[in-house]
Amino acid sequence: MALSTADGLALVRAHGAPERWLAVLVTLRADGLPSVSVVNAGILPHPVTGVPVIGLVARGATAKLANLRRDRRATLVFRAGWEWVAVHGLAALAGPDDPLPGFDAARLPVLLRDIYAAAGGSHPDLAEYDRVMAAERRAAVLVTPERFATNPPGTEHQEPA
Repeated sequence: MALSTADGLALVRAHGAPERWLAVLVTLRADGLPSVSVVNAGILPHPVTGVPVIGLVARGATAKLANLRRDRRATLVFRAGWEWVAVHGLAALAGPDDPLPGFDAARLPVLLRDIYAAAGGSHPDLAEYDRVMAAERRAAVLVTPERFATNPPGTEHQEPA
């Protein structure tokens, strides 16, 4: 059963929020094998197109960014209990080493804050947050959903009594 973008994003919200917006990110290594990491990610409008995307913040020198620079395909899996939803799509990057066409690089600190907030984060000192993000050359990863996968209807699991 194919999910519409609206229905898929509704499942992401339903599964992401209770689990503190933790997701598994899958990218592809140069040898074609999957690379997996746990990330905080949330839904927000793409800073150029306004289309809803799944955003996360990645440290500048990470395998996930190297993988996405080479192959933009990404999958994020959110779960709540036994229920899950996978989001497949192409990633766009915005960061000090990854200019995003149509995006004013001076707005990167605001974008990183927006992603952090969308993923359930809050910080008592945003100036310090901005300083750390810049020092670590953090980049925004923006995955535009192309398709979703989830538990088939009728396979909902019950927690053991």
